[in-house]
Amino acid sequence: MEEGPLVNIFARLSGRLLARVGLSLTVCCWSGMALAAETFKAPRPFEAQYRLEVRGWPGASITHRLAKEGSHWLSDMRFSITVARGQELSRFSLNGDETNALLFSSSYSVLGVGDSYQLNESEIPTLDRQSALFDLSRRAGHENCTESAPCAIEFVDQKGRDEHFQYYVNAPGSIEVPAGEFEALNVSLIDIEKPDRLLTISFHPDWPGLILSAVYQKEGRRETQLTLTQFQPDGGATP
Repeated sequence: MEEGPLVNIFARLSGRLLARVGLSLTVCCWSGMALAAETFKAPRPFEAQYRLEVRGWPGASITHRLAKEGSHWLSDMRFSITVARGQELSRFSLNGDETNALLFSSSYSVLGVGDSYQLNESEIPTLDRQSALFDLSRRAGHENCTESAPCAIEFVDQKGRDEHFQYYVNAPGSIEVPAGEFEALNVSLIDIEKPDRLLTISFHPDWPGLILSAVYQKEGRRETQLTLTQFQPDGGATP
């Protein structure tokens, strides 16, 4: 079954970001990097709600949870509306500044018809798209990735197929979304095989994995938009 536009949000935002916006790696291939001496931000658990708008489909809410599970981390994104539902889950570990994918699972359905996938560690040579999204949010801004000299990033989709993207960092600034006004780290991603597609993501610089806004464009036209509507840190106040 061909996945519909609403279901495809995870591939566009964490994979086609990679856009299904997830972004990480075990041995992911990055080029043009000049990492700063400072270490990456340590992750902190949170739960967030996003508003998803897909052209031609009704709006939906996405729940995103980042949680610590023993020595591992869990990133869980899911949505559910009357006609469709979807979920992506990634378990990964951290070794210093490296992100190591351990398990990825996803499921999608429209009108009760869909499919599910699972990848084990041995089937993820780089990163899955959820762990890749987390990893990108930590790395971006620590390397010299510009529009004229973008960095390369690779990950696998829900079926274990390689995805090849390039990304660059835009000027930082503040952004206002329904959840409030935040400082933002702005990153643009281009699908190497489909250069007419552009995904622009605004991350919170102090909360790895937290998306403030994401816009997916095809041939210059906005197809999908994701905005943060609620943010609940685990045991802390909203930044």
